[in-house]
Amino acid sequence: MGIRASDGNAVEVLRNGERIFPAMLDAIRSAERTIDFMTYVYWGGAPAEWFAEAFAERARDGLRVRVLVDAIGARLMDDELVQRMTEAGVLFERFRPVGDLKLRASHRTHRRVLLLDGAVGFTGGVGIAEEWLGDARTEHEWRETHVRVEGPAADGLRAAFLENWAETPHPILDRDEQYPAPEHAGDVAAMVVRSSAGHGVSRMSILKRLLIDLAEERVDITSAYLAPDEGAIQAITDACVRGVQVRILVPGAHVDKRVAGLAAQEHFEELMTAGARMFTYERSMLHAKTMVVDGVVADVGSANFNSRSLSQDEEVDLVMFSPEVAGILDEHFAADLELSEEITEERWKRRPALQRFAEGVVGLVDDVM
Repeated sequence: MGIRASDGNAVEVLRNGERIFPAMLDAIRSAERTIDFMTYVYWGGAPAEWFAEAFAERARDGLRVRVLVDAIGARLMDDELVQRMTEAGVLFERFRPVGDLKLRASHRTHRRVLLLDGAVGFTGGVGIAEEWLGDARTEHEWRETHVRVEGPAADGLRAAFLENWAETPHPILDRDEQYPAPEHAGDVAAMVVRSSAGHGVSRMSILKRLLIDLAEERVDITSAYLAPDEGAIQAITDACVRGVQVRILVPGAHVDKRVAGLAAQEHFEELMTAGARMFTYERSMLHAKTMVVDGVVADVGSANFNSRSLSQDEEVDLVMFSPEVAGILDEHFAADLELSEEITEERWKRRPALQRFAEGVVGLVDDVM
């Protein structure tokens, strides 16, 4: 599955850009030797400036700074920011540059990783763009979840970064660099699961299904984009038959991609028939990707509960075996439900014929959503 579970980790759950960005920037400024950063989204606005300047400053301080952005996800990135970083000594690369337009959407790195000195890491769903500013107070401030982890599990995030960095022209490892094992920093058992496109069932699909299969009481899923594969739908169906309460929260009126919203809606009836309860978040765009099982196991990462994440893109999730971490995410889920609407089967069956038609059309390309 990935780096095996390790004890001794300290985990901090970060909710929304108001907390995520300062924590990441503080960690960058506190690094002593190395900084590795990988993201799918690097667009514009103040966060793009903040991170570019922070990376450039640390490179000028003599640290080895590596930045890897997806060539498609970061296509809106300002070239001036790239120049500022590279002139300061940052090793900057784009993951899988694409010349053939037919391949634009294929097999991207959707991973989010920030790693400092090989010992402190961040992952989750945040992108480097102004959409993530604030605290999800209005429709213009996206709702997000990210985590900071310190301890042995950081090795898993390092592996996720190096796996994608290996496709660049640069050496994977610096020959003169020491990589001491991360010290124990807390009491959370955690493991990193990374997934890549390939033949057969992906690690990420297996992870999501296993977590649902292990549930005895409840499963709460938050996903920015919803288009589960057959295996995931069967796992949810089986869980509901066992008496497990399954609740799924997705974006509502403020979804950033209308087609993705329709792709999610195309599965509502099937999931509700299976016994799951469906909710749509109505405050702003919901971009978090989390799962909590029985109030004990928590999963936070870059992977959505959709076909792209489960079978096509490079993804990374942090799974934590901790009632404390799960409890924090439970509180966040409950707060999000207060700002959400439940979709009932009766209400869903009355939706307009035009919407049904649109869902059907989108369903024809469900496997790339």
